Amino acid sequence: MKLPVYLDNSATTPMDPLVLEAMLPYFLENFGNASSRSHVYGWTAEEAVDIGRQQVAELIGAHPTEIVFTSGATESINLAIKGVFENSGGKGNHMITCVTEHQAVLDTCAWIEQNGGHVTYLPVSKEGLVDLNDLEKAITDRTLVISIMYANNETGTIQPIQEISAIARKHDVLFFSDATQAVGKIPVDVEKDGIDLLSISAHKLYGPKGIGALYVRRKNPKVVISSQIHGGRHEKNMRSGTLNVPGIVGFGKACELCQNELDGATTAIKYLRDKLESELLKLAGTYVNGSQENRLPHITNMSFDAVNGENLLLEICREVAASRGSACSSVTTRPSHVLKALGLSDSMALSSFRFSLGRFTTLSEIEESYRIITEIIEKHRIALKLSAASN
Repeated sequence: MKLPVYLDNSATTPMDPLVLEAMLPYFLENFGNASSRSHVYGWTAEEAVDIGRQQVAELIGAHPTEIVFTSGATESINLAIKGVFENSGGKGNHMITCVTEHQAVLDTCAWIEQNGGHVTYLPVSKEGLVDLNDLEKAITDRTLVISIMYANNETGTIQPIQEISAIARKHDVLFFSDATQAVGKIPVDVEKDGIDLLSISAHKLYGPKGIGALYVRRKNPKVVISSQIHGGRHEKNMRSGTLNVPGIVGFGKACELCQNELDGATTAIKYLRDKLESELLKLAGTYVNGSQENRLPHITNMSFDAVNGENLLLEICREVAASRGSACSSVTTRPSHVLKALGLSDSMALSSFRFSLGRFTTLSEIEESYRIITEIIEKHRIALKLSAASN
């Protein structure tokens, strides 16, 4: 069976072969536990973890001791938000976030509200950007943390991160950013950006699934969080559990490759994304959602008017693997909360698709994709017109 063209890299990226090559020895001969410090098997594993931690830290401009390994971005998000809330010592119980955040943030915020906290959900402009004046006005003397994602996973819209961090600093509030989609795609530097906590996932940047990290600032200010998993005091007592050594090795290698290839890969992917977008925009009633100025290079979210989105999704995905939004919410047929927040109607939101490219996407795949998508949309529009006329 011929597989469809893969344009769902925001859901997950294929593992880079060099990452797999780096990981394999740690499944076989170097299988030790990094916490076993009395023999060579443990020392070898511990050294591999140290290297991986350094590689992850370098990609985001952090110190290695500020990297806490987790099972992925969802766990990192929970650890950051719940960890700050539970460590507040009664000094505050309020946090600020945004309506277009990933569901992992929104669900964790709901948990905060269920446990005595208060959350302010900021609206966004039609481009998906938060209003900085609204943000500053929302801060109270009980505000603990501002949680705004670096870039949106559905539209690619990049938030004004440095301006947000400046507001947080001014009011002595911590700034957490879910940077899962941004890291490895655009330059992210926690020092320059003024970020105090940041979540990452390896499988979004050509690494393995099941491994991620939380950056926790060590000074100016020193961030202290309560652990959410107990039993062993691993990762400076912030995240207990035997370390996933092969995953960490792969995560580190993926970060190293992204850092080395960032400029060239970004330029190539953006060219292909723009090519796909420009061709599809030739179809009448086609729109790009979110900011077209401040966005990631690999994502385009497009709406197609006068089609049945449900039927269209099924037919397109037989030949072009895309999505209608976040992979974590794809089981629902409800319109995307992100697109609704941008002002789209239910019907337009359900007729919108996210195409996300990657390092291994080729020009021939893009040419094949816009040819297929154009043919399917035109066919659906003709069928709908005929159906309407017969009724």
